[in-house]
Amino acid sequence: MARIITMALLVLLTVGCNNTKTPEQAKADSPAQEKAAADGDNTQKSDKVKIDLKDPAEPAAAKPASPTTDTEKGKDMSALMNPAAATETAPEKFKAKFETSKGDFVVEVYRDWAPQGADRFYNLVKIGFFNDVRFFRVLSGFVAQFGINGDPEVMKAWREAKISDDPVKETNARGTLVFATAGPNTRTTQLFINFGNNANLDGMGFSPFGKVVEGMDVVDGLYAEYGEGAPRGMGPNQGLIQSQGNTYLKESFPKLDYVKTATIVE
Repeated sequence: MARIITMALLVLLTVGCNNTKTPEQAKADSPAQEKAAADGDNTQKSDKVKIDLKDPAEPAAAKPASPTTDTEKGKDMSALMNPAAATETAPEKFKAKFETSKGDFVVEVYRDWAPQGADRFYNLVKIGFFNDVRFFRVLSGFVAQFGINGDPEVMKAWREAKISDDPVKETNARGTLVFATAGPNTRTTQLFINFGNNANLDGMGFSPFGKVVEGMDVVDGLYAEYGEGAPRGMGPNQGLIQSQGNTYLKESFPKLDYVKTATIVE
């Protein structure tokens, strides 16, 4: 049973982040609310997690955008809409500070751990991609997941901006920062922070590229009461996050913690 639970949690991450397809690629085998979220369909029930692997739902109709926040005003929209230009090579080691609604934490990135992941993360932080981004899937004892931009047009631009895999050199220990994946060479923008020792993820291709070095207590305190995502859990539906962005999250899941700003600090 323990092995079944472990593998289920593993697949949850595999699909729970970057398995986003264009509407033309998505299959309409059931209504949007009943299908897998855009980055995965994951269910947590009692003492185990059941995983349904389905194609992502058709993006739901977008609602009018919420008024622009001060954080959003500071975004460089030209850079956010152009993934092809976000190709700067990261320093061999650097830190990024996340100022969040719960407090601040700092991650340190080591490029030799996972060069492709480190470079992608470095560029995303530099262009302000994570500003005003929600921690939409927080499962206590497992992971805190984030990385869907609050602007649906930005996410549309990054949906197919995939990077190739890195060999797994470091274990998925507590506090490590990792890109989620939907299979080989499918990483885009979604990340997770490991709450515990998730070494079982190592064999599935999840390559840590950094770790939290300050403020892990802040990460531990991220709002987790919504639990697993829709359609089976009570948390956000990733398909609706993709299509409606922060408008959907602010209205339906107002207690979610979020990144105010993320910056390279050294």
